[in-house]
Amino acid sequence: MGKGLASTTPALFYSAVVNSPFEYQHQVSQPIIFKRGTSLVAPVLLWLMDALPAVLAGVMFYPLTRLYDVEYDRPFLVLSILAATFTLAVLPSNTTSQVVSGRIELATNLLWRWAVLVACLLGLGYITKFSEEYSRRVVVTWVLLTPMLLVILQLALQSITRALLTDAANMRRAIIVGCTAASQELSRRLARHTELGMAVAGFFDDRGSDRLGCAKYAQLLGRFGDVPDFVKSRNIDVIFIAIPPGQVARMRELVNELGDTTASIYYVPDVSGFDMIQQRTSEILGFPVVAMCETPFHGYRGLVKRLMDVTIALLALLLLSPLLLGIALAVKRSSPGPVLFRQRRYGLDGREIQVYKFRTMTVCEDGARVTQAQRFDQRVTPIGKHLRRWSLDELPQLINVLQGTMSLVGPRPHAVAHNEEYRKLIKRYMVRHKVLPGITGLAQVRGCRGETARVEDMEARVVFDLEYMRNWSPLLDLQILVATAFAVIRTDRAY
Repeated sequence: MGKGLASTTPALFYSAVVNSPFEYQHQVSQPIIFKRGTSLVAPVLLWLMDALPAVLAGVMFYPLTRLYDVEYDRPFLVLSILAATFTLAVLPSNTTSQVVSGRIELATNLLWRWAVLVACLLGLGYITKFSEEYSRRVVVTWVLLTPMLLVILQLALQSITRALLTDAANMRRAIIVGCTAASQELSRRLARHTELGMAVAGFFDDRGSDRLGCAKYAQLLGRFGDVPDFVKSRNIDVIFIAIPPGQVARMRELVNELGDTTASIYYVPDVSGFDMIQQRTSEILGFPVVAMCETPFHGYRGLVKRLMDVTIALLALLLLSPLLLGIALAVKRSSPGPVLFRQRRYGLDGREIQVYKFRTMTVCEDGARVTQAQRFDQRVTPIGKHLRRWSLDELPQLINVLQGTMSLVGPRPHAVAHNEEYRKLIKRYMVRHKVLPGITGLAQVRGCRGETARVEDMEARVVFDLEYMRNWSPLLDLQILVATAFAVIRTDRAY
């Protein structure tokens, strides 16, 4: 009956219904727990998967200095320590995620995080001026060779670990009390990922299968009152309780009855009816909580996002400086008025920010009413027409990115007047302000550019903005940046 089982996390297990394939990577929170007597090889391999990136990043400098006949002196020792330390921050351990991830997903994730690590080290070297102390051949080889070895070794460890974890000796028998949308989804995922070592025997519910609408595979084994005896007689190791919150008394009674067993018990809240953003479980001072609407940029993810923004924005400003100067001169000579147009918009958490644009109109509207630009708008200057067509008027927002009031990719900020209008008309409109606004976004590359003449047009933007927040990843940002270039060429809606 689950002998030796001990949960290392609060007794809360959350698994929301997947809305898209991209969301699954953030849904895994179940720790891998081994039954007593399981081979020690699997736990050791899991530990190696956690430790390998930092160890490999640190030790690779030594053989490379020997390869190029370079002395492994004090500066290289410091660099090895820094590389290992930065790796622990940029490539945080998440063994469960690494084990259940697909091979391509695991490799892509490792390579992207490695690129962020290298950018951090290069930035530190540039600031401290210590980069001249190191052999370029050693550093370049380390940058290129280490991630290749890391991916190969991690994929090998993943394959071996999966084989050990799916062994019958490590499988734990589980039942689910309460047949809900969330519990059925949990059962599907556990069946799909046998490496978590859990086999669901079936469901218990007081309602009949005709009322529950359970899937064919969701076998009903009995009623709530049958659970204690079933657990004892069938040596059940894990029990997931998915009883609706309205039946708290019945849930408490059942938990008390299960006190005569050694099975691990988890509660599965049914939140499938909510439109959630970045759903995850956490705890506050020991109390388990379920995040239902949260920013994607919590923890290290915010650092990754900011590093990418600053790096790309700086490079873009340096490379585009001649173009920016030429546009500024053209705007100044084309019509009276300032070169830059500053407009109040809502930024992170709904706070007002000033967004910079090249002036493209003969007016600078920023009041209680702002009229959107329309096709053949007489307010648009001759040079402004071309700037708006190719979105070149947005380039000064690279300064906003460096200031930290905007990001390269995110929901587009709208004029304050428009925000106040649409927040009353569109459900969850303000949720898009849980992240920094962007120069470009998913909505823009999906065709939502130009005038929003109807409420439906703005609703479409909001749908894509929320989709972006649910599915954010560094790779998605890069895809949107590349897609933006093609969207600018193809569209004729920017006017």
